[in-house]
Amino acid sequence: MRLLVAEDDVRLARVIKRGLEGEGHVVEAVHDGDAALAAGLDDDFDVLVLDVMMPGIDGFEVVRRLRERRVATPVLMLTARGELDDRVRGLDSGADDYLVKPFAFEELSARIRALGRRQTQGESRLTAGALELDQLRHEVRLDGEPVDLSPTEYRLLETLLRNTGRVLTRQSLLARVWGYDDEPESNAVDLYVHYLRRKLGDAVQITTVRGVGYRLDPPAGGSTPDQPSEGA
Repeated sequence: MRLLVAEDDVRLARVIKRGLEGEGHVVEAVHDGDAALAAGLDDDFDVLVLDVMMPGIDGFEVVRRLRERRVATPVLMLTARGELDDRVRGLDSGADDYLVKPFAFEELSARIRALGRRQTQGESRLTAGALELDQLRHEVRLDGEPVDLSPTEYRLLETLLRNTGRVLTRQSLLARVWGYDDEPESNAVDLYVHYLRRKLGDAVQITTVRGVGYRLDPPAGGSTPDQPSEGA
């Protein structure tokens, strides 16, 4: 999974990041509320792990603003506060789960996996016109017929579909699809967009935003979703 960890304790954030990466996740770490909000709005994560007490806006406010913008990414909140009122406030603000410090890493990992499963089950299919991507079966169909995509082509298409109508920079796509943190000279994105266009034809409109990146446009007459929904 692709995870965001927002924790103002840099040492703890580093430990969490290292542990989750050791389990095969791709993890981005930030250390204040404003950075967490920006990342949550602009990037595509499977789960957000947010500390409550951070510089700038706190975790409660981050979640509230994300939900106002219809970002439905599951949120696990971390805090040293164990009082019932704080737990209720976190859940009422839109968080999905709550973990009180100190915690065992194994419990944190298990809760993240549970939220990730919930997210996948709720978004099993992504569609754009006659194109359908089934995340559970790992299949792509066009007008009901299977489309043969490489693993990288599949991940790129999935990322574009999950962000229909949003401009994704080349650097962002490199991080999400290839896991590169810093490969500014790579032409992999352009090459694989070309591959997708060749295989999908006019079924999907992938627009080049000159000097920035790419955007998958919704089908003609369709609307731009804030988040993909099951079967749509």
